[in-house]
Amino acid sequence: MSAPAGEKSGIEVAVVTGLSGAGRSTAAKCLEDLGWFVVDNLPPELIATMVELGAQARGAITRVAVVMDVRSRAFTEDLAAIIKDLDARGYKPKVLFLEATDDVLIRRFEAVRRGHPMQGDGRLADGIESERILLTPLREEADLVLDTSALSIHQLRAKIEDTFGTESATRTRVTVLSFGYKYGLPMDSDLVMDVRFLPNPFWIPELREQTGLDGDVRNYVLSQEGAEEFLDRYHELLRLIGAGYRREGKRYLTLAVGCTGGKHRSVAISEELASRLATEDGMAVKVVHRDLGRE
Repeated sequence: MSAPAGEKSGIEVAVVTGLSGAGRSTAAKCLEDLGWFVVDNLPPELIATMVELGAQARGAITRVAVVMDVRSRAFTEDLAAIIKDLDARGYKPKVLFLEATDDVLIRRFEAVRRGHPMQGDGRLADGIESERILLTPLREEADLVLDTSALSIHQLRAKIEDTFGTESATRTRVTVLSFGYKYGLPMDSDLVMDVRFLPNPFWIPELREQTGLDGDVRNYVLSQEGAEEFLDRYHELLRLIGAGYRREGKRYLTLAVGCTGGKHRSVAISEELASRLATEDGMAVKVVHRDLGRE
């Protein structure tokens, strides 16, 4: 489900807070990937101003997330007042509170060799206890409390996406990129497929000046022995890869399909493969023909 939209302006507001070491940075990065405008550690008294500016941006900013922690002075009192103020203005902020057990937090701090922001001259455990007590009122008012003690980064991202993501934002964005080997490999490709095993339409005089976007070339390429089998098997492979990417929180996949010049075979195969992938749930597909027109 997605966070509730503000009734007044259509802008969505989220406040991410919780114990130090419980995963606020991971939550912030995930929200950015989901299209939220994220501000980290903004002074509480400026939150309402930020939301108002977003509401006046005429659609340029529609989702604002503010990440807060105890580094801000008068943190709990000011933040609680600001949340009530936003609610009164009709923005209906959603508050996410992240926490973890003491032993997990201690291990996380020791792993990065950092002190707790409320530790002072005391022990790490003292800082964690002080922060937990300080944040108790906010925890009780939170819309969602997540205990990250037993969650991996990928599991935490999945929970954030379930709560704050839209269907389109959580899809894997697949770019099917045709190219010609004579012009070099695409440097940003995740997977590269060579379709030079198929006969080249370049050697058919009536097809030479056409491209893989033309019906005659497309029909010629797709009718060749091995073309249909390749598409069926590679499509199934990409379904498995796409599902794995989503589980691991990877939202972008560039699939490069190459032939000699990037004009005939790679273009036709890319278009057909993209058409098949577009029917899959959880994928948003676009096609780019890098070298089409260079010959």
